[in-house]
Order: sequence, then structure tokens, then C-alpha cells
Amino acid sequence: MTERPFIPVRFAVLTVSDTRTLDDDRSGDTLAERIARAGHTLFDRRIVGDDRAAITAIVKDWCWNQAVDVVLTTGGTGFTGRDVTPDALEPMFEKRMDGFSALFHRISFEKIGTSTVQSRATAGLCNQTFVFVLPGSPGACRDAWDGILEKQFDYRHTPCNFVEIMPRLDEHLKRG
Repeated sequence: MTERPFIPVRFAVLTVSDTRTLDDDRSGDTLAERIARAGHTLFDRRIVGDDRAAITAIVKDWCWNQAVDVVLTTGGTGFTGRDVTPDALEPMFEKRMDGFSALFHRISFEKIGTSTVQSRATAGLCNQTFVFVLPGSPGACRDAWDGILEKQFDYRHTPCNFVEIMPRLDEHLKRG
């Protein structure tokens, strides 16, 4: 059997925080480093405050930009009043990825135990763009990337991966 070639994917990373800057954004750094190490492209990286409308606007722009395949957000997934990232993004999902949340919590449980229930990590598709809403800690970003995303965005991973279905995400739009 012939080995599949590596196909780089284009990512955008959004850190949601009222306090972080690019100089001290360890979670965004974690994701950017892993994206580059895997051979993918970081299209854009930004920081936005915990503001539902601002989060939605940035992610919507990326989802409608054909140069972006995947959006990763970090931060704002908890239960405090300022944690609004899932609330801002889930209404945009055309399809939810419930398996991501379930698997993320399983991986997280092995490391932080029942504290994983305090995260509303989620994922879905928006305009044929994968959107993953991750907690704001570097450890959670490592868990999501190392345990799920790295393999799912590697075309060589079998039996299946996200890269191989990317050309078919919009097939419902092509029907006559």
C-alpha cells in the first residue's frame, strides 16, 4: 500500500481573553507552535476580549475566507459571566461535532479528573470550516491538539481523518 502524502491545512487561532496579549498568550503560543511543528500553516492569529459580538465577527470572517480551513479558539469556555465563546459560536454551527467534546473530556478527565466538567469545549462546521472551541489553559490546548486534532488533520492518519473529507463538506450545495 502506498503511503499517503502529507497535506498542509490552514489554521486561524483566536484567543478569547480580557487580560492576555500576544506577549503572554501561552495557550495561543501552544497552538501556533503545534500547528507549525505538524507542517500546517497559521493563516492568522488574534486576541479578542470576552465579547460575544466581537468573537462572532472574527470567526465568521475566517469561516467565509477560503484561505482558512480550521478555526481554533482558546478561552471563554467556562461558566462565569464573561465565558461566552460557545454561546457566540455554537449558533453559527451548521453541524455540531459532539464526538469532539466527548473525546476531549475523556482525555481531560485522565489529567484533571472531574474538573473537566467545568469546560464547555465544543466544535462544529461553519461554512465548510471546522471550528474548535477550546478552554483557555495551555494544558487543555495540548490535550486537544495532541490527543485529537494532530491526527485528525493529518491526511496520512487512517482509517479516517478530517483532511480527506474536506473536499466533500460542501457537496450538499452542489446538488441540482
